[in-house]
Parts: sequence; structure tokens; C-alpha cells
Amino acid sequence: MTVSGHRRRPVVALYERIADAVHDGTYPPGSTLPSEPKLAAELGVSRPALREALLLLQEDGLLTVRRGVGRTVNARPPRRGFEHVQPLEELIGGGTGPRVRALLRTLEEPTDFTTQHLLAPARAELRFWESVLVGEAGPAALCHEWAAPDEVLDRVHPAFATALRAGASAPSDGPAASMLSVLLDASRELALHAHSGITATLLGRRRGEQLGRPADTPAVLVTQVVRVGDSPVLAAKHMLPTGAPALPVLQSH
Repeated sequence: MTVSGHRRRPVVALYERIADAVHDGTYPPGSTLPSEPKLAAELGVSRPALREALLLLQEDGLLTVRRGVGRTVNARPPRRGFEHVQPLEELIGGGTGPRVRALLRTLEEPTDFTTQHLLAPARAELRFWESVLVGEAGPAALCHEWAAPDEVLDRVHPAFATALRAGASAPSDGPAASMLSVLLDASRELALHAHSGITATLLGRRRGEQLGRPADTPAVLVTQVVRVGDSPVLAAKHMLPTGAPALPVLQSH
């Protein structure tokens, strides 16, 4: 997805000003926002623009409108989505969500997807992890994650390569970590960059069986590529069926 260099619409800029104020504690959780006229004056904006931004913030879960009280900041405002690289299990669960259940930890040859996104040569061996995220209501997402070839990781991110080798021994069908969480733990002092795509689809037979849902269940497919500098080190597909926890996504430039 390409983001243009055009300026953001005023309502988007206003949305982010208020969201920033929520996240930095200017308007702490549980507090009530000033009235529309007062807030518009404080921000130097028109009331129609403010009302539109507040409606978007309400839709996105940062604010709640309470009769006779006004707009209050939710006690647990949602984390900012894919602006910061986060494991899916933390992103959709607010840090207390589904656990990772390992289905498969293996090596496989590149597919069209991994050749395109990891720039892997045809006969390379890629580490492939298949996992299900399981919440209180049952399976919430199916995750497929691939790492770049070991020789690439040994050169651009040796700590990740070492952590992957250790993590490959996770017991099947037991508590585990996602590949992305392993990458983040190994990257404390290293900057990561990622981009994601979101597509509407259907589960299909095999994925439906893994998630305990009919094959024709509507789903959202999230693809993700994480880079160190210009080198892709991880590519993933995450399948979230209808009824899965909400996925917060913040787009900015």
C-alpha cells in the first residue's frame, strides 16, 4: 500500500491531536472532555470539524458518550494499531488476550508469497510457524509466519536467528510464542519497520477446520512484512474470522 504525500484532511489531523492528548494523559482514562464549545475554543477549530473528529474517536473506542455527563475517555483506550509493531495476540487482546497454541514448527521451501515478500531464492529453506490464537470463546485467529533464510538472518539479525532456533522446539498443541513476538524480544536495540495489508475473504475448508468454523465463514486476511533496514526478515498471514476480537488499525503519515 502506498501512502501519498498529500496533507491529511483537517478532521484526521484533529482526530490525532485529541488521540495524542488521550494517550499522553492530558485527558486521562475516566476523565470527561470539556464541552464542545470549550474544547473547540481550546483547540482553535470549528465545532462541526470537532464533532466529526469526536464521532470518529467514539467509533474507534477512545471515547464514550454518557447521557447527562458528556464524552468520557474510556478506562482502557485501545492501543494504537499497526503504527507500532506488535504481536497480533497483544494487538487484538489489549495485552490480556488470546494465547498462542503452536500447530507446526518446520522448514519449507519458498512459496510465491514468501518469494515475493522475503526475496527468498527458489531452493532456500524457510522457517515456518503455524499457530492458532485461542481466546476465552475459542479460536480467534490462525497465523502463518515465515522467517527469512538463516543465512540472511545470521547477517542482518543474528539475535533473531538464534532465538528462532531455540523457539523451534516449542511443543505441538501447547503454549507457545508467535514468531513476531520472538522477533520483537530479539530486537530491543534494533529498529524494525513493517507494513500490512488487509483483505476480505472466506476461511476455506482447511482453515475452517483449524478454527472450528464453516468453510464459507467470512474472514479478514492480514498480511504483514517486517524489515530490518531494507532486508525483510519476517512475513506473515493472519486469518481472523467473523466474530474475532476487533483489530485496531491506525494509518498515519
